[in-house]
Amino acid sequence: MSQSIPEIQLNDGLTIPSLGFGTYRLNGNRGASAIQSAIDVGYRLIDTAYNYENEATVGEGIRRSSIPRNELKITSKLPGRYHEYDKAVTAIQESLFRAQLDYYDLYLIHWPNPKEDLYVEAWQALIDAQKWGLIRSIGVCNFLPEHLDRLEKETGVLPSLNQVELHPFFNQEEQRAYHQEKQIQTQSWSPLARVQNILDNEVIQSVADHHDKTVSQVILRWHYQLGSVAIPKSASPQRQKENLSIFDFSLTDGDMNKINQLTRETGRMKDQNPATYQEF
Repeated sequence: MSQSIPEIQLNDGLTIPSLGFGTYRLNGNRGASAIQSAIDVGYRLIDTAYNYENEATVGEGIRRSSIPRNELKITSKLPGRYHEYDKAVTAIQESLFRAQLDYYDLYLIHWPNPKEDLYVEAWQALIDAQKWGLIRSIGVCNFLPEHLDRLEKETGVLPSLNQVELHPFFNQEEQRAYHQEKQIQTQSWSPLARVQNILDNEVIQSVADHHDKTVSQVILRWHYQLGSVAIPKSASPQRQKENLSIFDFSLTDGDMNKINQLTRETGRMKDQNPATYQEF
C-alpha cells in the first residue's frame, strides 16, 4: 500500500514530505520491523536521534524495506553533551556509523541547552558537516526565537527546520509566526500530545465525527493545515496506515478555530521549556 504525501521545500532547497514517522522507543528487532512497515505503507520521512539509541534500528528498518535509500529522508539529532565543536563532528560521524548510512538528509541540534551556551559552536559543526556532504540539510529542535536570532547573527546561517513541541493543547502560535517570517519550517514532535488525554477530547471528537475520521486523523490534519510537519509514531501497521490517511478531507476554518482554542499557556506536557530545560 502506498500513500501520496504532499511535499514541501525547505529554505535550502531540500524537499521533504509534509508528514513523517517518529521512532522514539522503537528499538531492536520489533522496532526495525515497525520502521520497515512504516516505510512499506508509505512513509518517506523517518525521524530518529542519537539519544533514542535506535539509529542502528532505523538503519536496519531501511535495509529491510522495499524502498531505495535515495527515496527516503532520514533525520537524526545531536545530543546536548556533544555541543563542543570537535565532539559534535565526531557524534555526527558516529550517528552515520550506527545507522550504516553515508549521509543524513536532516541533522538537528536536539536542544539548545542555553546554560552551557555551546549551541552556536554545535551549529558551526553542522554547517561544516553539511559542506562535507555528511548532511544534506541542517536544523534544530526546541530553539526559541532568541536562540535562532543568535545563530543567524553569529554564523549567517538559519536552520531549515525547527522541531518543537506542538499539539492542540500547545499550538505555538507565536513561534510558528516567527518561523514563517524567517522561512524556517515548523515540525511537530509529539503531535498527538503523547495520546493520554487528547483522544478523549470532546471538541476534537465532535470534529472527527463530523468528518467520519478518527481523532488522531483530525489532529494530524490540523497540523498539516497549520503548515507544520507532524511525525507521529506507531508500531501498529493498521495505525500507521490510519495516520497517513489525512489527505482526503479538509478541516473548515471553524474546525481549526475550535481546535486552536484548546491551547493553553501552560500546555507543555512535561514543562520542557527550552529556555531552561537541559538535555544531555
